[in-house]
Amino acid sequence: QVQLVESGGGLVQAGGSLRLSCAASGSTFSINAMGWYRQAPGKQRELVAAITRGGSTNYADSVKGRFTISRDKNTVYLQMNSLKPEDTAVYYCNTESLTRVRYWGRGTQVTVSS
Repeated sequence: QVQLVESGGGLVQAGGSLRLSCAASGSTFSINAMGWYRQAPGKQRELVAAITRGGSTNYADSVKGRFTISRDKNTVYLQMNSLKPEDTAVYYCNTESLTRVRYWGRGTQVTVSS
């Protein structure tokens, strides 16, 4: 079992930056990949960025060039620059185990004002 705790969300003006953190605990040796999803009201949850054990990264087209995902031990980060109002959503940390079991954080709200 893996537990995930997100932090770093908040209110920011368009063009500003935020850095989200996700601390994993528990059976962290089973983690194959970690990522960030987001869900805005009335929309489906979507993948924002992911990083594998080997360091390979993947980004949604909407955030390429603005967001950067990184990992340090059992903590994954999402550096968000040049934020836009459409980035407003609840951001969820996610892990995938080596046996394809997924775990989710509770979410952190990111609000970008115009």
